[in-house]
Amino acid sequence: MAQDQRATQEILFARTLAQVRALAGMQHNRISREQAEEAFESLSLSQEQLLLVFDYLQKHNIRIGQESEEGQEEDPQDQEPLEADCLEEYRRSVLTDEFLSDGEREAVILSAMAGEKQAQHRLIGLFLPRVAEVARLYTGQGVLPEDLIGEGNLALSVGVTMLGCLENADEAEGMLMKMVMDAMEDAVSQSFHDRERDQKVVNRVNQVAEKAGELSGELHRKVTVSELSKETGISRKVIEDAMRMSGFKIEGLQLEDPQEQRSL
Repeated sequence: MAQDQRATQEILFARTLAQVRALAGMQHNRISREQAEEAFESLSLSQEQLLLVFDYLQKHNIRIGQESEEGQEEDPQDQEPLEADCLEEYRRSVLTDEFLSDGEREAVILSAMAGEKQAQHRLIGLFLPRVAEVARLYTGQGVLPEDLIGEGNLALSVGVTMLGCLENADEAEGMLMKMVMDAMEDAVSQSFHDRERDQKVVNRVNQVAEKAGELSGELHRKVTVSELSKETGISRKVIEDAMRMSGFKIEGLQLEDPQEQRSL
C-alpha cells in the first residue's frame, strides 16, 4: 500500500512539475515563487524539497521571479547586472596571488603536457579566472552564469589532460580557451533547443485548450477526447499529451473514463 501511495505521489509530482514548466513557458520562461509554491501545495512538500524544485527549474533556464513594489515581476533584463556581479565575484574568488614568469608558466604547461597531475591541477588554477571572463560573452542567452562557469570549468579540467597532443606550449592556452568556449556555446545551444521544445509543448496545450473551449461552448457541456479528436482532426495522442502536460486542467475537456487519468 505504501509503495502504491509513493508511486502515486511521484506521478502527481511529475505532472505538477510539467505543469509548472508549461506555465513558465507561457510567461517568458519565468514563474513567481508564489505560483510555484501554490502548484505544489497539495503535495505538502517540505521547504527543502521546494528548494530542490526551484534549483531544478533554474537549471532548466526558468527564472524564479521576484515581485517588484508595483506587484509586477522584474524584467529579465533587470537581472543582467546581477549576472555580471556573479561573474565578477567568482573571478575574484579564484584569482591566485601566484605570479609566474613566462619561463615558469611554460614549464608548468610542459609538465602538464607530459601528464604530470600536479602541473595539470596548477594549470587549472591559473586559468580559472579566464573561465569567468569567457562566460561574460555568453550571458543573457538563457543560461545562468554559474552553469556557464560550470561547463567551462569542466571543459578546462578535461582539456589539461589532453595537452599531450600539442607540439609546443604556446598552443596550450588557445586550445584550452577554445574548449571552454565550445562548452559554453553547446550549453547555450542546448538551452535554446530546450526552450524551443518547451514552447512547442505550450503551443500544443494552448491549441488543444482553445479547440476544447470552442467545442464545449457549442455543446454547452464538457467534451471527451474522442469527440474533440473527431471534430478537429487532432490525434488522440496529441490531446492526451496536452491534458497530461496541463495537469488535466484543460477547461471543457474530459476523458471518456476518469480512471484513464491514472494510466496517462
